[in-house]
Amino acid sequence: MRIEIYYVVAILVIAIATFVVAAVINRILLRYFRAVSEKLKVDETTYAVTRRLVVGMVYFGGLLLIVSVIPAVSDFTVALLAGAGFGAIVVGLAAQETLSDHIAGISIAISRPFQMGDVLTVKGEYGTVEDISLRHTIIKTWENKRLIIPNAIIGNEEIVNWSIGDLPVYWHVDFGIAYDADIDIARSIILDELDKHPDVMQEQNKKADVVGLSDFSVDLRAYFWVCDRPTA
Repeated sequence: MRIEIYYVVAILVIAIATFVVAAVINRILLRYFRAVSEKLKVDETTYAVTRRLVVGMVYFGGLLLIVSVIPAVSDFTVALLAGAGFGAIVVGLAAQETLSDHIAGISIAISRPFQMGDVLTVKGEYGTVEDISLRHTIIKTWENKRLIIPNAIIGNEEIVNWSIGDLPVYWHVDFGIAYDADIDIARSIILDELDKHPDVMQEQNKKADVVGLSDFSVDLRAYFWVCDRPTA
């Protein structure tokens, strides 16, 4: 009975210590990387993924410590691993997607096709990269929604990164007018409003053209330059 109580206490102590150490390390790394980012302009994406890797290793180390400290658990684990060939294959297949997400997360941190704070268009959604974890990427859309995309998926998607390269963007807005409306007057009103808009680059070319005929409207499209795309 005393031995069983000892094992229970040992498991609790190691588990609590692991959680405490992981939390402390996470907080220290968070403060350290923020300070380094401000001084050396280090990309926030890289240190976010690195911080999560270190914390994950702490949890894994705590698990290994529990297995090694308790003989009964250690012997059971050795026996389980010795005869777990088929089980390992099954688990490996089940965890294939999760593993690919983690590998893609590390790849994103290294290759940096986008970074935290970048403005993207991905899967038809427009928004700002809010967080990049090992498992997924969180994008805050212009509707203030959180789009959570697994890293393996977003890594294979075609992405428009509005934060890379020159900030000025050639943009367009569509309008619909009635069939009996005067197209020239509508075009003149659109261009006048573009001239008044503070975000439109007035020195660049602006135009409004008819682009189609819908069931209930004549479709016009205004083309203009803006300094940059707004964040979501």
